[in-house]
Amino acid sequence: MADDPPSHLAHVPLPSNPGGLVSDDAPPVPIYIITEASQLPVEFLEPSPETKLVIGFDCEGVDLCRYGTLCIMQIAFPDAIYLVDAIEGGDMLIEACKPALESRYITKVIHDCKRDSEALYFQFGIKLHNVMDTQIAYTLIEEQDGRPKGPDDYISFVSLLADPRYCGISYLEKEEVRVLLRQDPKFWKYRPLSDLMIRAAADDVRFLLYIYHKMMEKLNAQSLWNLAVRGELYCRCFCINDENLAEWPALPSIPDDLPVDTEAPEEEILSVLDVPPGKMGRVIGKKGASILAIKESCNAEILIGGSKGPPDKVFIIGPVKQVRKAEAMIRGRMLDM
Repeated sequence: MADDPPSHLAHVPLPSNPGGLVSDDAPPVPIYIITEASQLPVEFLEPSPETKLVIGFDCEGVDLCRYGTLCIMQIAFPDAIYLVDAIEGGDMLIEACKPALESRYITKVIHDCKRDSEALYFQFGIKLHNVMDTQIAYTLIEEQDGRPKGPDDYISFVSLLADPRYCGISYLEKEEVRVLLRQDPKFWKYRPLSDLMIRAAADDVRFLLYIYHKMMEKLNAQSLWNLAVRGELYCRCFCINDENLAEWPALPSIPDDLPVDTEAPEEEILSVLDVPPGKMGRVIGKKGASILAIKESCNAEILIGGSKGPPDKVFIIGPVKQVRKAEAMIRGRMLDM
């Protein structure tokens, strides 16, 4: 890995041992706290088609979105975890990671990429690309097995870790960190990093590669295409700007090698609706009843910026016909008196 590991190397014990992931006598995976780009593996900093990589990825910060503060990027390799310290390393360190985060030769395994991607884009101009989002993958596998999800029924990372099909471990420490974040939203900004901060940050990526391999075994050809497309759409979902996403990479095309007995998939798109001032309440409805009814009527993801924003837009992701149906229903709500 890195030729010159940083001197402040922390060894953090695994929170549990999912069957077959590590042996009982295996040493803890080392954790490197990175403040300079030279401490990162060369194959990460210089993406190449000859050395394609799959890494676990996550971000921590204060109110992580376009206006928040990115504090740490976690990168998991099979034999090491790197905590890229954006506070100590500054913009130069994060910008050194841009080629890897935008590369099609490095697959970034992440759970729910939307806000992380938004923060990277607006704070550093990074267009997160080629992600494998485990939240999306979980939904696709459930649909394959005849268990379609309901509106807003998204698997949390803690629940995914607990699922014996993918990892089968409990992550009780996550709740401890959530309590601390509620008490002090600047938790991730403090330096030096405490043992709890190092352990919590590492645990958010520690098992992502294991989960990735478990999920890839289950996904069929069409689901793999859906996963790739939705990952790209989720990455750019909250990154709307005046250029209307024209600068982002093209979406994966529908593959030609799908099984002949498979119904041809429909193109999937992202639509962004502007909501006039004072009309968002009509779209959402009392206790969310209106937007829930629309979600139940359409086979599309409908997202609202909420407290992190943008507050005047509705984001719709899904097959073209379902997106157009959702658009019409939302516009109708805005006209209702």
